[in-house]
Amino acid sequence: MKVLAIDQGTTSTRALLYRDGRLAPVMQRAHRQILPAPGHVEHDPKELLANLHAALDHEADLVALANQGESCLGWDARDGRPVSPVIVWQDDRTAPETARLDREGAGSEVMARAGLPLDPYFSATKLGWILRNCPEAAGLARQGRLRLGTTDAFFRDRLTGRFQTDIATASRTSLMNIETGAWDPALCEIFGIPPDCLPEITPTAGDLGRLPNGARLGASITDQQAALYGHGCRSPGAAKVTFGTGAFVQCLTGALIRPETPGPLPTVAWQMPGEAPQHALDGAVYSAAAALDWAKSLGLFSEYAEIARFDAAPAIDRGLVFLPALAGLACPHWDRQARGSWFGLTLDHGPADLMQALLEGVALRAAEAIGAIDALQPIRALSVDGGLARNDYLLGFLAGLLRHPMGRAVEVESTALGLVHMALAADGQPVPPVPEPVPVTPSQAAQAERRLNRFAMVREGLAALSHRVAAD
Repeated sequence: MKVLAIDQGTTSTRALLYRDGRLAPVMQRAHRQILPAPGHVEHDPKELLANLHAALDHEADLVALANQGESCLGWDARDGRPVSPVIVWQDDRTAPETARLDREGAGSEVMARAGLPLDPYFSATKLGWILRNCPEAAGLARQGRLRLGTTDAFFRDRLTGRFQTDIATASRTSLMNIETGAWDPALCEIFGIPPDCLPEITPTAGDLGRLPNGARLGASITDQQAALYGHGCRSPGAAKVTFGTGAFVQCLTGALIRPETPGPLPTVAWQMPGEAPQHALDGAVYSAAAALDWAKSLGLFSEYAEIARFDAAPAIDRGLVFLPALAGLACPHWDRQARGSWFGLTLDHGPADLMQALLEGVALRAAEAIGAIDALQPIRALSVDGGLARNDYLLGFLAGLLRHPMGRAVEVESTALGLVHMALAADGQPVPPVPEPVPVTPSQAAQAERRLNRFAMVREGLAALSHRVAAD
């Protein structure tokens, strides 16, 4: 059986074909990053759909699709024509709206029902923005022709003829009740979303329809949950970190764990056909590889091999700290007003020092998210993947901050592997075991508490300064 795994991600669409027990890339196509205003990040839905059609040119029996999670759009039910751009998960144009809702006291209600804080990261306020600001959207809603949803709902509608999303992706919108797994009328009212514009919620795998190439869609899920499955996490306490555009920590809990205040977030991990949903705790760091790409564009380094090791002592031990809040702070702080900074610069510092501090800052933020999750669900195993997981300095530094062992996934394409395994399992096919991750040797673990405390002090001070500047 041939399974085509398509990862429709933030920067590209990648297709990998699983055949005879091996996973091989067959296509990668980047798409434009449209930045129409500060804090606004968009994609062209027609471009993304065209890239999916190109991926589907490869013959397969089953197809499994990963989506961006919180990125969303609106389109016309009659002809599938988009009436908005894709508003990407990184976009913070709705920060004033979430602030207004918070002032009006909606935050506790959203936490109680969705399990999520008020933050522009999630889809609900983005969908509300589309209704208010895209000229055709309100008219189509009055005519009963508007469809609103995350990108997967658009893709599935256009490719299978079924207007559907899966329960894991729906749990990232702030519109689904985390207890019932259904759209919540009270949440829809808070965010101003007509429930009849939203897709049907389905399990993450099973019979999800036929695609234009004749293959069956066997799994559809947000990319981070696919990666969690691809890491082989099947029991509570099994966790992973994916270092992509952001850094995304998830730990399987099985049963639902509901933090009372914003920190680690409850999410649906997946739901297999005929089974109850599995849950996880989720912690995001907004800027990981995005911070490196930004630094590279500034000329701080040319080749990634340059920043795989450093001869100097860790930057934080020398008083140089980088806060990677280039799009604000996510888990466990949920502070969109915080801004990125280097702290402790002197005339002695050069590009290598800045990059060493940047990598350490990403690791320290990941360690904060991991620690917050570990306090609610003890982590017993942690593996890492993603493009930045190739950086030995980042992983060694991070491993030295943690109290439990960490390994690097053997299969770097954990999202694609999870998609394949999920589609095979739902189809009743044998699923091969996931290889044990390769242990990562910690660097100077004895310094962990001191480094985390120093980073927390700098983070708190810089975040407070960001708020004062914003209020001035």
